Amino acid sequence: MTETPAAERAAKLPAQSPPVDPAETAAAGHAATGRLSWWRGDGGEGARRNLGLIGVLVALIVIGIVTRPDLYGDSSWVWSNFLTILKLASVVGVVTVGMTFVIIGGGIDLSVGAIVALAGVWATTVATQSYGAGGMIFCALTVGLGVGLVNGLLISYGRLVPFIATLAMLVAARGLAAEISNKQTQVSDNNTINSIASTNLLGIPLLVYILAAVVIAGWVLLNRTTFGRRTVAVGGNPEAARLAGINVKRHTLLLYALSGLCCGIAAIMLTAQATSAQAAMANLYELDAIAAAIIGGTLLSGGRGTIIGSLLGVIIFSTITNLFAINGLSTEAQNMVKGGIIVAAVLVQQVHFRSLTQFLSRNRLTTT
Repeated sequence: MTETPAAERAAKLPAQSPPVDPAETAAAGHAATGRLSWWRGDGGEGARRNLGLIGVLVALIVIGIVTRPDLYGDSSWVWSNFLTILKLASVVGVVTVGMTFVIIGGGIDLSVGAIVALAGVWATTVATQSYGAGGMIFCALTVGLGVGLVNGLLISYGRLVPFIATLAMLVAARGLAAEISNKQTQVSDNNTINSIASTNLLGIPLLVYILAAVVIAGWVLLNRTTFGRRTVAVGGNPEAARLAGINVKRHTLLLYALSGLCCGIAAIMLTAQATSAQAAMANLYELDAIAAAIIGGTLLSGGRGTIIGSLLGVIIFSTITNLFAINGLSTEAQNMVKGGIIVAAVLVQQVHFRSLTQFLSRNRLTTT
């Protein structure tokens, strides 16, 4: 007897596997990867990067112990040196918080050091000091906020490239500071302002508390408010953010205003440390702030970054500065090391971003 056509087709088909319960498959997959899914996914990326930065700090401490065992053998010196590093990081750390928001929002601010200088000089003029500590603080914050608003207006509504606009402001603000101070160092005679740098609370400098307050406020603003979510959206894709109903121009204006406000706070802190202000103060702070943000994982193209990572970046650079100082090494060598670290961080970002883009492309093709 010959087989029917239907029987022949059935014989050529591969054997069917028994049905699988979807619930059992999901349970098995969750048991295998449930604990590691967050750590391996995008949610754990910031935690992995921060742990890496902490590892770098530990390595720097080990280098200090190896190179200067005589100093690190004294526990009281170790604690005092730790507080010194935090004080060294406090002013740049406040500036870096504002810079982090700007970079996440897709911009850049090269004028932060000049804004600090202008705010400090303006706050230490004889006329401003006559209003007391409150007048000096108000002046520094207002000047920083005002210059930041000018940057934001030029970039968002004037449609200037952030690099060009803030570079022009860098030159203009330094020139205005030199004009106001007549190229002289202005001494702060206000004891309340000067005591900010020398006051300790529970054995910790007041400058460190100010840095902690700014970092906490920045973290809450970035991670727990719509302002932070809009910042990430604007930096990631401005056109998509505009189509989603976000006023991109106004938000960009606010980002630069926030950066200027942080510069005003830093101006008071730096003036308190030096008990004076001059047009050349806060030199290259823009480089330190950008470098710390990049080291902390903030993407130069915008759309990604963390406040905690930027803070760790600032502490790393302050630790490097301290390490070079206790070993008697030159500032030139220190700057070369910083430059190398910046280049390495950018290269790592590019490789990581490229590999992530390729992975997403393959994933879309597979899904299709």
